[in-house]
Amino acid sequence: MTVETKVSVKLYFSDFFEVAPRAIERSGAFNISLLSDLPLFIDPFLLFNSRKREYQALHDAMIAYLRFLRDKSSERSLESGLIKALYTFPEVSQNWFGFAEVGNKGSGLGVRFAEALHRNLGRVFHDFGDEEVTKGSHLEELCLIEQGVGRDNISDFTTNLIKRFLLEYTQTFARRFLKRKFRKRFLVNKVRFNYKTETWENKSFVLPSFDGDFVLLTPKDMLTRDAAWINKDDLLSEFDSVSDAVENDELRAQINNYFIKVLPENATAKERKKAVLRTIRRFPELINTYIQTKERRGAQAVRASSIKVKKSEELYLHNFRELVGLLREFSKFYSVAGNTYNESLKRVHFLKDVIENKGGHKLFYVKGQPLQREADLHIMYRLTWFAASADVSREVNDGRGPADFKISLGSSDKSIVEFKLASNSQLERNLSRQTHVYESASDASRSIKVIMFFSADEEERVKGILKRLKLDEKPDVVLIDARPDNKPSGSKAA
Repeated sequence: MTVETKVSVKLYFSDFFEVAPRAIERSGAFNISLLSDLPLFIDPFLLFNSRKREYQALHDAMIAYLRFLRDKSSERSLESGLIKALYTFPEVSQNWFGFAEVGNKGSGLGVRFAEALHRNLGRVFHDFGDEEVTKGSHLEELCLIEQGVGRDNISDFTTNLIKRFLLEYTQTFARRFLKRKFRKRFLVNKVRFNYKTETWENKSFVLPSFDGDFVLLTPKDMLTRDAAWINKDDLLSEFDSVSDAVENDELRAQINNYFIKVLPENATAKERKKAVLRTIRRFPELINTYIQTKERRGAQAVRASSIKVKKSEELYLHNFRELVGLLREFSKFYSVAGNTYNESLKRVHFLKDVIENKGGHKLFYVKGQPLQREADLHIMYRLTWFAASADVSREVNDGRGPADFKISLGSSDKSIVEFKLASNSQLERNLSRQTHVYESASDASRSIKVIMFFSADEEERVKGILKRLKLDEKPDVVLIDARPDNKPSGSKAA
């Protein structure tokens, strides 16, 4: 397949639906990419803490549904089919947020999440919705003690419970700004819960239509990145201060005594974490104390999330478009063709040249600070495959871990591309073992390892690792120099 060099690359909602970016900005929405999920998500605390009554009402409605589930959890004989109907939801992939990195399809909320929520509402959170210590109730409480329930689960659940708002918000925008050819009526499942019949109801909406599905816009002021304001890692790291903040002297002494008993001598970090979780499960009052401290600092949550979203806009809206512009200028970039290994390697080298010699390294910096996230590099590499004939996908995790990319041209031509940061503490181990496992699991014949470094120290470290592993002269191991201090003066990072 041959692609013209001057091809118009559509990246964002504004591109695909021919609407001015300023219209999206004025509506308060994020101008999403329709090529790949962006790693942002809705934080329910931002709804709780908002000054907007509409957002507060959304949070109240979420808690009302969870109260209903709490009451249902007391029915020990609740059938599995009913648990599935009330607790499981698909991922709302149409908002194009999440952690898929390629495309926009995630796993959603399955049976594991349903069982965890059902179990804990009946056992640990039996007073959910009737708390006396905190200002309100918080869905995030579930992820504080349950293994395997994280930000993606909480965000998916939140998005499903406020889906009607997002649908109406997007419908209003579509009717005002989009041409009729870009709009279509869709019947959407699980939009409103009927408490009388105890069933979810469907409803139709006029929405932006893309690739046979609808698209949702999301207000920026309910989005964050990296971690929700209330999250397990934060609770674990702040355990000592949280336990000290328990006002009841007797309870505080019992907590400290129990923690000392379950904490082994000379405990490792893993053992200490396990002891902390045991203590929290034994004394769920700690959760209320922790949440109370987070509520008191609610304004800080709003400021932090706003900064994260602005940085994400700079990276994903500005830098990504500049990257595509640079690649288009590179002679015949989008017309590369061949077997998957040669095509993948050529694209890596094209990207390497853009970054090292054409000022592209600047795109990997935000406010002068280098991106140290492999996920962001993955999304950028995905853009280099625009309009390619090969199938470019994230490898399915079969228990041995997912590869970054699997490039396929039919069943007999498959290659793996792995991206790593030189700063990765597990780099040597990964290079020595990981890729061979991926090749076997993916039925791929060849693999390419790409390592990016941002400083002279990182460069020295990675070259030492490659020499020890005897990979320093391998053509399928490619180093990309994103240092800002060794580039031509005309292209130095701002």
